[in-house]
Amino acid sequence: MTVLAMSHGELSRFDTLMRVERGELRVDDAAALLGLKRRQVFRLLDRLRSEGAAGLVSRKRGRPSNRRYSDAMRERIMAIVREHYADFGPTLAREYLIERHGITVACETLRRLMIAGGLWKDRDARRPRPYQPRYRRDCRGELIQVDGSKHWWFEDRGPQCTLLVYIDDATSELMHLKMVESESAFAYMEATREYIERHGKPVAFYSDKHSVFRNNRASPNGDGMTHFGRAMEALNIEIICANSPQAKGRVERANLTLQDRLVKAMRLAGIATIAAANAFLPGYLEQHNRRFAKAPFDPRDLHRPLAMHEDLRTELVWREWRTVS
Repeated sequence: MTVLAMSHGELSRFDTLMRVERGELRVDDAAALLGLKRRQVFRLLDRLRSEGAAGLVSRKRGRPSNRRYSDAMRERIMAIVREHYADFGPTLAREYLIERHGITVACETLRRLMIAGGLWKDRDARRPRPYQPRYRRDCRGELIQVDGSKHWWFEDRGPQCTLLVYIDDATSELMHLKMVESESAFAYMEATREYIERHGKPVAFYSDKHSVFRNNRASPNGDGMTHFGRAMEALNIEIICANSPQAKGRVERANLTLQDRLVKAMRLAGIATIAAANAFLPGYLEQHNRRFAKAPFDPRDLHRPLAMHEDLRTELVWREWRTVS
């Protein structure tokens, strides 16, 4: 017994033609029902009589599409991906194929090619989010999430270092990036000074409980405030410390994206030093924001200019009180 797979339309066509064969339906009526001409109906009847129901199955089934890329083109694409973008995702690899090689290919097509070539693994199911996402702030500059990401940014071409990331909560816009040796108070002061000189003072910074932002072991001789916190208080910028990494998920997800995309962009650019990275970051930041930034709910920008009496060079310093005998 042979099992024949037919579509719903093919089953309907078989039923209509069988009614014609039994004399229950005229050829003209069958043509009107099937949306065909009389000669096409007679042609299908001949195939039904000679081949049976299998004659009504589409001849295109099991054959490659006429719009399919040629084997030579598919091999060329996969050779380029294997040589330059073997550890890239399909979306990112497609962007570089268009930009650097002038090859336009659909993302889904490239994904299937990379899966067939063993360069990408498909995930049928995604893990559900264990945390309820927090709503964005309304205005740009209302809340800036800050974090330091220690990573092998230069892979094996340079030392392990830290990227300081400033991202706007309302727009997911990368406001400032700075590559430093370590996540220290001096590094944050320098990066924050550059941020304020470029954008102005935000309403608040949202960070983790790193010792730069929060003094977890305040001494009896001090006021319990960190040097960075004292500088922000003088500039009238609030510091909010998150209780969990998930609470500042926007900057955490940005770190993961940068650890994937920025590392590969710097590899292609041949960057291996912190100085070269800091020169490269402004251009990459603009490219990233064009791809990922969103419009705020409220078009107002809440960044504030420096007051006449405020001087970043005198406020963003390590200040200690000493008694001289």
